[in-house]
Amino acid sequence: MAKVERRVAVVNQAGLHARPCHQLASAALAGKSAVLVRCEDREADGRSILELMTLLAPQGAVLEFVVEGDDADAVAERLSQVVASGFGEPC
Repeated sequence: MAKVERRVAVVNQAGLHARPCHQLASAALAGKSAVLVRCEDREADGRSILELMTLLAPQGAVLEFVVEGDDADAVAERLSQVVASGFGEPC
């Protein structure tokens, strides 16, 4: 089982709110790997919209993805791309 870690900055102006958290959870749920998301001293299950919202990540915050499973690399890449794209919102 692979373990992959990625760090990516939140670029959209509004930071993490319900829609971006939904996009992240959907990206995590599309794979089979477990996903932990860290922001500063907080952690959340990457498959839970509600837990992701507790990260309170504003624009410029760095999210760290820790992905473990057979498809960890693909899931980590998908999550990183979702964040780097600004969730389709103004940056």
